[in-house]
Amino acid sequence: MTTSILIIFCLIVASAFFTASEIAFAASRRLKLQQLVDDGEQKAAQLLALKQHPGHFFTVVTIGLNAVAILAGILGESALTPYIRDTLQPWLAANLLEQVSSLLSFISVTALFVLFADLIPKRVAMMIPESLALVIVRPMRLLLLICHPLVWMFNGLASTILRLFNLHGQHQDEITPDDVYAMVAAGAESGALRKQEHQLIENVFELDTRTVPSAMTARDSIIFLDHADDEHTIKAKISANPHSKFLVCEDVIDRVIGIVDSKDILLHIIQDQRISLRSETLLRTPLMIPDTLTLSETLDSFNASRQDFAIVLNEYALVVGIITLNDVMNTLMGDLVSPYMIEEQIIQRDEHSWLIDGTTPIDDVMRALAIDEFPHSENYETIAGFMMFTLRKIPKRTDSIQFAGYKFEVVDIDSYKIDQLLVTKTPAPTSTESSND
Repeated sequence: MTTSILIIFCLIVASAFFTASEIAFAASRRLKLQQLVDDGEQKAAQLLALKQHPGHFFTVVTIGLNAVAILAGILGESALTPYIRDTLQPWLAANLLEQVSSLLSFISVTALFVLFADLIPKRVAMMIPESLALVIVRPMRLLLLICHPLVWMFNGLASTILRLFNLHGQHQDEITPDDVYAMVAAGAESGALRKQEHQLIENVFELDTRTVPSAMTARDSIIFLDHADDEHTIKAKISANPHSKFLVCEDVIDRVIGIVDSKDILLHIIQDQRISLRSETLLRTPLMIPDTLTLSETLDSFNASRQDFAIVLNEYALVVGIITLNDVMNTLMGDLVSPYMIEEQIIQRDEHSWLIDGTTPIDDVMRALAIDEFPHSENYETIAGFMMFTLRKIPKRTDSIQFAGYKFEVVDIDSYKIDQLLVTKTPAPTSTESSND
């Protein structure tokens, strides 16, 4: 009896080892292992080397599991059957004794293997994959060396069969932005990341998809100085519009001759010097960027030019807006930015309605209303652009659109420009419908 129990115990331990090895190897994360390598953990480096050719590892595991399963079938049942038969002999008839003993032996061995060789090792491996993988890496390297001829043979046969079905090549373990999004979302859900940290990381990736018009100050909101303005006019404009920098143009905004810093003008006033926008000491050469750049590329432009202010031009070299480093940072920080630092463009009136400025970037509207995507969003940048594109006309007051369970209604127009929309939650279907009142 002792020998039989010892045989079954050894088979269970061997099966548990291979099962835990398989799960721990598959579940261990490369980033975590690389951190351990950076900390000087030699076993982590060996494990990463094994992950370069995972097929060899899993071949050894498969050979081991199948060998143990066959031995368990041969030795396990026959090891317990005689003792179970002797125990049941006083209570069972001779014609039933052998069948019942074999059945109970099979059930007992199977239950032991399912519990101790499969379920428990798998759960432990899933809980501590990296720690367990570091424990098994050296024994598995030894088994790989011993079983190398078998590994070579079985891998070759498997590769040949897969090629017959046009399945070849190895899985590329690359981390994509979607993978990072998923990890960040999981971290926020588990509490490892705060909501603000989650939002900040998502905004970082948005910099590669959002273009300059989504964050710039639009052309019609730009206050510029004319190079022919006298000192009194310059002071009046700066006093009424206290910005840090101003465009200096020749008659019209599209004829830019430079930019001027308010601090330089203030310095002239303090030193009681004459202010003239024709003076080269006041004018600076502006950074010009196309309106097709992403916000990430805009940051690169700011960094390369050592400037924090840029004029945005379209394909016809017309000024469509201006953008500052602070605009990009506001986009990056999102809701983390104090409401006193940025203009409030989306005002929630109650649980089911919002007032939205027409120039609000469509990405901000999507975030505020929890809308996954607007139709044909590549054709516009703002919520006003969405209204114009969908209505197929210049909107007028009371024009409305039903989309994604919301009603978007124009409530204020200023010289054909959509100033403000009222958005209300409705039970409407998600398809786009327009009504021109």
